[in-house]
Amino acid sequence: MVLSRFWLVIFISSIVFVVVSLFTANTYTIDYVLNGKKDDPVLISEKYIEQVPAFIKDSIKKSEDQTMIINRDTLNADTTYVYKNKTVKIFSGVQKSDGLLPTCKSTLLDLILPLIAYLAFFCGLMELLIISGASGKLAKLLSPVFVKVFPSIPKDHPSISYMTLNFAANFLGLDSAATPFGLKAMESLQEINPEKDRASDAQIMFMCLHASGLTLIATSIIGYRAAANATNPADVMLPCIITSFIGTIAAFLIVGIKQKINFKSASLVVVLMGLIAAIVGLLMYVNHLDLIGKNYFTSNLSALILVGIIAFTLVFSFIKEKKFTEAKTTVFEAFVSGANNGIKTGVTIFPYVLGMLVAISLFRNSGLFEIISNWIAFAFSNMGVSKEITDALPVALLRPFSSAGSRGFLIDSMNTFGADSMTGRLSSIFQCSAESTFYVIAVYFGSVNIKNTRYALGTMLLVDVICVITAIFVASWFF
Repeated sequence: MVLSRFWLVIFISSIVFVVVSLFTANTYTIDYVLNGKKDDPVLISEKYIEQVPAFIKDSIKKSEDQTMIINRDTLNADTTYVYKNKTVKIFSGVQKSDGLLPTCKSTLLDLILPLIAYLAFFCGLMELLIISGASGKLAKLLSPVFVKVFPSIPKDHPSISYMTLNFAANFLGLDSAATPFGLKAMESLQEINPEKDRASDAQIMFMCLHASGLTLIATSIIGYRAAANATNPADVMLPCIITSFIGTIAAFLIVGIKQKINFKSASLVVVLMGLIAAIVGLLMYVNHLDLIGKNYFTSNLSALILVGIIAFTLVFSFIKEKKFTEAKTTVFEAFVSGANNGIKTGVTIFPYVLGMLVAISLFRNSGLFEIISNWIAFAFSNMGVSKEITDALPVALLRPFSSAGSRGFLIDSMNTFGADSMTGRLSSIFQCSAESTFYVIAVYFGSVNIKNTRYALGTMLLVDVICVITAIFVASWFF
């Protein structure tokens, strides 16, 4: 309910801004907002050749392709004059994101279809884990801890194993596996939710812990930094781990206080201390590796673990084939049945994701986001915050809305300021240490048709702010 109203405000505000811009500065065109493609030159106006300055007119006529480019700089904000069919089209800069119609197409082809494929595969594996009894054993093993964090979940409930696999996949940077496990966890938690259209305490806790983005292996970030010719692409690993870990602890404490969780529980304290010790140990191990060792560790460990999970699932299923016979199915038929459920889940969440991405596209292309981010950067600079930090803020501001959009700002900041600059490194930490909050809300709650997310959105945004502040301090400490 809160999320729907928020997007309605964003959508209407963006439309109003576009309309006002059309009739005042002539900066935007309807075609640009509806049909424009990301990174295409932005058409800002069109004039007859007699209306342009004389030196531009002469340069265009002397040019073989009847084109003139001026104001070339490092920010890619060229102004291009193209003479064709008796008029001069004037372009400046590039489009920040796809227009509404290309967004609809790319949402289906580039996001939903690959997501459905991941869902089908990993939901098939989940079905094998369920029937073989592996998920039940995992749930039984972790129940003493999970019942403290999620007191409303019955002991040995299947959702415990799903959440465990989701957290593990996020921890190892396995995004393609984390989403199917997370959606399965939400479906399982929905079964014990007394109010089907209202988020339960357990679902909110799970969502906030998931969105805090605790990550050990930032494989994609290291890949982007390597492509940008960073001296040591893995030098942001430790700051990413520290920032995301603090975000996770903050999410747990905020939601835990709201839900009156007993923090003095012995088992809970032991697990938290064990988790902290494990992360400190991993930090110390990774820190002593050289450049080649760090790159090898980050690029291979997560993939090896994923292959191990798949192999274990298949081997354990064939060992327990008798259980499949008792369930009147086979290993292959169970996998197909689970994959079919994954496809249905993908189809269910498509409208929610589409609506969110279209609203984000309009928000960015209207110019409203850029104005807001510029004002925030201006306010920070007047508070004495260094320009290196304010130059990285667009990544932090867009990260809750769009992973792809913030990734674009990340790559642009590394290309503009350098991958080894404070701005480039801080942008990388921003990208790694938080989740696409609105995307996660739309996908996860949309998959189980929850309308009232209660305080989930507010908490997740607060954790995002904590991660941003922590990232600034950690980056300043390290770099």
